[in-house]
Amino acid sequence: MYLPTTTSALALIVSFFALTKAHPLGLPPHAPNHTHSSILSMNQLLAIAPKSATCAGAPDPKQCRTAEQAAPHIVNSFHKYGVHSAAEQATLIAIMAFETGDFKYNVNMFPGTPGQGTRNMQSAAFNMKYAMSIPSLSAKLAPVMTGPDGLGNPNGIRDLLTSNDDLDFGSAAWYLKTQCGPAVGKNLATGGLAAWQAYITGCVHTTPTPDRQAYYERAMKALGAA
Repeated sequence: MYLPTTTSALALIVSFFALTKAHPLGLPPHAPNHTHSSILSMNQLLAIAPKSATCAGAPDPKQCRTAEQAAPHIVNSFHKYGVHSAAEQATLIAIMAFETGDFKYNVNMFPGTPGQGTRNMQSAAFNMKYAMSIPSLSAKLAPVMTGPDGLGNPNGIRDLLTSNDDLDFGSAAWYLKTQCGPAVGKNLATGGLAAWQAYITGCVHTTPTPDRQAYYERAMKALGAA
């Protein structure tokens, strides 16, 4: 998913150096950014991502997060990027759970595409754009964006993001709100299957397969948006 061209990635380097019915999670937009996992309950996440109850036996425990661990960071991302509708929230939780095997991974392992990762498993070029949007990373980005081949270090950029759970779980909300266009989020907020399919095909640029749809439907039900 999220496959841009190498040219666009290089251009970015150059530019750098130049809950009843449809209840959204969390607090209202004017509320302070204080979140607790109880806002998005562990049971809600387990209903969406049933394998996220434990990290015992995870292929790489360092990448794995349980539902309890993931919840507060997901809610933080909704506050930060203004994801207020239950249907949008369900869409983002679903894509993160699907792409990471119920939060078991934050690095692309199959086939191991360089730089691909974070919890929505976005490509290296989008991880670069995401990292460039985060002021706290600015000093750390310069060394990893000038690799020995002059084309940057995509794994290094990804690792800056995945080493911080708020940034790691923030990628899906960032992508929706900055890369998809306002109409996509507005349409998702209606909660319709057609809007979700349009998001998957038109913004994520992949196919709305039955297994993807199953995650979406579980998320919509768990958040009361179905």
